[in-house]
Amino acid sequence: MPLVNQTTDNATSTLKGSPEIRNYTMNFGPQHPAAHGVLRLILEMDGEVVQRADPHVGLLHRGTEKLAESKPFNQSIGYMDRLDYVSMMCNEHAYVRAIETLLDIEVPDRAQYIRTMFDEITRLLNHLMWLGSNALDLGAMAVMLYAFREREELMDCYEAVSGARMHATYYRPGGVYRDLPDRMPRYKESPWRKGAKLKHFNAWREGSLLDYLEAFCNDFPHRVDEYETLLTDNRIWKQRTVGIGVVTPELAKAWGMTGVMLRGSGIEWDLRKKQPYAKYADVDFDVPVGSAGDCYDRYLVRIAEMRQSARIIQQCVTWLKANPGPVMVDNYKVRPPEREEMKESMEALIHHFKFFTESYCVPAGETYCAVEAPKGEFGCYLISDGANKPFRVKLRAPGFAHLSSMDAVIRGHMLADAVAMIGTYDLVFGEVDR
Repeated sequence: MPLVNQTTDNATSTLKGSPEIRNYTMNFGPQHPAAHGVLRLILEMDGEVVQRADPHVGLLHRGTEKLAESKPFNQSIGYMDRLDYVSMMCNEHAYVRAIETLLDIEVPDRAQYIRTMFDEITRLLNHLMWLGSNALDLGAMAVMLYAFREREELMDCYEAVSGARMHATYYRPGGVYRDLPDRMPRYKESPWRKGAKLKHFNAWREGSLLDYLEAFCNDFPHRVDEYETLLTDNRIWKQRTVGIGVVTPELAKAWGMTGVMLRGSGIEWDLRKKQPYAKYADVDFDVPVGSAGDCYDRYLVRIAEMRQSARIIQQCVTWLKANPGPVMVDNYKVRPPEREEMKESMEALIHHFKFFTESYCVPAGETYCAVEAPKGEFGCYLISDGANKPFRVKLRAPGFAHLSSMDAVIRGHMLADAVAMIGTYDLVFGEVDR
């Protein structure tokens, strides 16, 4: 039960003698399932109406930035996955781009296309999680099951390239860990999948990862249509989201909002277009923009973004099929030796051990590199003093800036609308607390 401090006025007590509650303070979270993590939201209520909202963070603080400053550059990539643990590879991208900028190395084209493709796969993973969990918060159960159906299919792509379904550590300074596999893992016969059913589940898995993604992208727009059938014109969904949590363009800019929170208010700002990185300048896509700036508009923008992400992935698949090549820069400073080299050369073997224990030194300097992560601008400010580990790491998490605006946006709304607003922020506390 939420902790409630009641302020009463005996002069307005009821006939039965029990006092009438005028206003009270409610502790929303950190255990509340709709808090999307360990958010402690102290709400001052007038009945069901929120008078003031005070977000408290820090309950998940793990010192990620300080940990990254105590380890060699290469050994901190895995920490990035665990920040926004629904947008794993996008976090890695900002960090490795910062290292590459200080090292002044050029990443091969194939690796850049792979990064672009997996950034968009990550965007789909994030938006599918958001769609299912936000719908669940507002009372729609079935959408969660639909969204996770596609999410599982994309998780298989993470597993195929890295061996891990979530924390991939796939991006490396200079490229990616390895090239795309020629064969997708297949389902084996089981009591739940056998015969024609097993053949149906393995239909997309007969070829390579690129063949699998091509089949997925051809099918995905129909799946998005199913989500929209369940929600877009659903009158209960619209009653819970239309006109709720309106963020004006002025308010969005004043609070430093980015991503869908900014675009939902009608401001067309997307780093993939405004400050292109990887291969975003070479692929064709549109930037969806809202107009009303309410929860419903932000829902529509995310739905449209999923369609655009599938479009980008299709273009990357087409290019990658036609253009083989290296996926890692040919520079022994940032690339470990191949296994075959270690078998033939003691020098390569020594380099292998030095690379993974001491890493490499990065020239002194500072840089800020940002990516258009699914939740907004995720940036890494990196300072090097010439050593083999960062002097300073400061991460710019979009969720932290968005959460700061909670009081300004939610005042005057009902308690149930606070749940809708927390959901539309798309919060993950690994990046908010860091």
